[in-house]
Amino acid sequence: MRYLFFTNTPAHVHLYKHTIDRLEDAGHEVLVLGRDYGCTEALLEYYDLPYRIYGACDTTKSSLFRELPGQYYTIAKLARGYDPDWIFGIGSYAAHAGALTRTPVTVVLDTEPTSLDHLLSRPFTSTFLTPAAFRKDLGANHVRFRGFKESAYLHPDTFEVDPSVRSSLGVSPDEPYAIVRFNAWGSHHDIGEGGFTRNQRRQLLSRLTEDVTVFVSDEGGTADLDDLDVEPFSLHPARIHDALAEADLLVADTQTMVTEAALLATPAIRSNSFVGDSDMGNFLELEANDLLYNCETFEDVLSQVSDLLERDSLQETWESRRNEYVEDMVDLTELLTDLARSKAGYEPTDTPADLTETEVLA
Repeated sequence: MRYLFFTNTPAHVHLYKHTIDRLEDAGHEVLVLGRDYGCTEALLEYYDLPYRIYGACDTTKSSLFRELPGQYYTIAKLARGYDPDWIFGIGSYAAHAGALTRTPVTVVLDTEPTSLDHLLSRPFTSTFLTPAAFRKDLGANHVRFRGFKESAYLHPDTFEVDPSVRSSLGVSPDEPYAIVRFNAWGSHHDIGEGGFTRNQRRQLLSRLTEDVTVFVSDEGGTADLDDLDVEPFSLHPARIHDALAEADLLVADTQTMVTEAALLATPAIRSNSFVGDSDMGNFLELEANDLLYNCETFEDVLSQVSDLLERDSLQETWESRRNEYVEDMVDLTELLTDLARSKAGYEPTDTPADLTETEVLA
């Protein structure tokens, strides 16, 4: 069979990379359509995935809408030329490519605020796969699984940390360090939303350097690090999960990396305008299981930083919590690979409130 995958962001490369490898190993043909956004192409190259770039997008909101017509033109041309049997992706690019080629489409979603994307994708999507914690109903083709999209690459059966990352970072085996991740806030679902201000960023970094070595991962590339005793995260982006697994703490105003930290048993603090009672289901789920702190105010962030850095046996506590949480978590790569090999697909399940052990894909 011929499979087409969309990787619009770096996180999408991680989501699908192992499934692509397994399908290729089984003798299937695979093509990845990637967007030149952040380090997406660098990851596609690093993992030696068969890809074509369909367009570019920088980290500003205007860039996405400005580039959209050209991207759709290229997608249509490449998708028709490839003539896939099945398409996998996240959102409307994959769905509309399926409509153009009359191909079944599986979309993995985990972000409830992207309502416009859901609306545009729904008529052309054969199967929506979402975490069980997803707080919206996407209709009869909505399938829930026990885990997160990050379960495709950070499931204990899939990921093994490379401790040599400490040497690559220049930190000693026992040296505590924190990673700070700043969001660019350039996606379409980020309109009207925000995270740390410039002054809060500097204040946060100054506080952390009192106790730990600090590495900054800045999506937008605009963080003011002058006069601060911090280091930019300068390793290849494919090493970020090794670095995150070895870190003592993550503080972020972004989304994906805090879920990754939770699955790697690294304490994480998240703060942005999404935090609150109407927050996304995966973050509420992780907080309910004591693997993540969602802070509505900057004062709460600083207080939580101090509390975590002063705790004894922090690593052991988080590893115990993580191990208990992931015990029944789906290996999403396995699920995606099985789905790709099955022409019938999976039957949809009920809403989160009605889920039972037998109704969740595992």
